[in-house]
Amino acid sequence: MQSTTPALPARVWDRFVRFFHWSLVSCVLINFFLVDDGETLHQWIGYFASGLIVARIVWGFVGSEHARFASFFPTPARLRAHLAAIRSGKADIHLGHNPLGAVMMLSLMVLVLALGISGFLQTTDAFWGEEWLQEVHEVLASALIALATLHAAAAIVMGRLEGVSLVGAMITGVKRARRTAPGASASAPGPAATGLRRS
Repeated sequence: MQSTTPALPARVWDRFVRFFHWSLVSCVLINFFLVDDGETLHQWIGYFASGLIVARIVWGFVGSEHARFASFFPTPARLRAHLAAIRSGKADIHLGHNPLGAVMMLSLMVLVLALGISGFLQTTDAFWGEEWLQEVHEVLASALIALATLHAAAAIVMGRLEGVSLVGAMITGVKRARRTAPGASASAPGPAATGLRRS
């Protein structure tokens, strides 16, 4: 695949987006691998994760430019253009989320919310002890881990293909090039491509 890179470094992810991302990662890993399902801590971590999702949804309307859903929502037109670029051998690099990354992000958010709701329902009188709901909760958790693993792998692979430090950007907020790619272009040119956009 031919790789192109936007003018970098560029400040992309604001502090809240980075806090949301790594806090959610921590919640998922702790609840899935370290804390038993029935523990009170498991419940509160799940509620906190759900609260993070709600906050991120709000931030998607009022946050910084690349955090807003309007800048990356995976419309059919955006997905078609992105897939066409990939099929033609050109990496369609975006300063924010690319359309496929946006699909993954939204899918993960839906799964976390579904886990929070199904977990809460298990504490209510109406659904207490319902095995089918417990099974749904477990399936959702397994699907979340599978998609999160795929998401992490894709970030590493695409970062190498595109010559952009995607994981590092979610830590520092700044996207930096791994290497210089001739003929670089970005999906959103202008001040942001030079790192001048407000985060």
